Amino acid sequence: MALPEGERPRRVVSSPLRRCRETAEPMAQALGVALTIDPRVGEIPTPAGMPAAERPAWLRSAFGGEWSQIVGDQDYEAWALGVAAAVAEHPNAAVFSHFVALNAAVGVATGEASVAAFRPDHCSITTFDIRDGRLILKEKGREAQSQVL
Repeated sequence: MALPEGERPRRVVSSPLRRCRETAEPMAQALGVALTIDPRVGEIPTPAGMPAAERPAWLRSAFGGEWSQIVGDQDYEAWALGVAAAVAEHPNAAVFSHFVALNAAVGVATGEASVAAFRPDHCSITTFDIRDGRLILKEKGREAQSQVL
């Protein structure tokens, strides 16, 4: 689908994780712009010392509650606000991120405290406006029909 000229991204921003970078790079090349890496739109940080095998259960638990209830060694409400602030700092950009980070941005934009504000599908596109430096949800992307975790 072609976007009207005024709606085409002028920048491409990605999480530092490889799967986002590899997805974002073709768009950056097509637009003739450098790919900007912003760690603030990366995956939710796992609590220090948590074995990788325990992360899926930890995420499932987090999805059942609110940002303030996530068990870990960080302030996850502040992390969610940071994701939204990062997205708001990249106007006119296509930002390539992750399931939980996208939920953080949507939650902050809508005032939703639940971690699972929605279930974005792979490669879905969620659009935001930025007003007075604040992120406003314009449209959620396509939602996943299958279980993510």
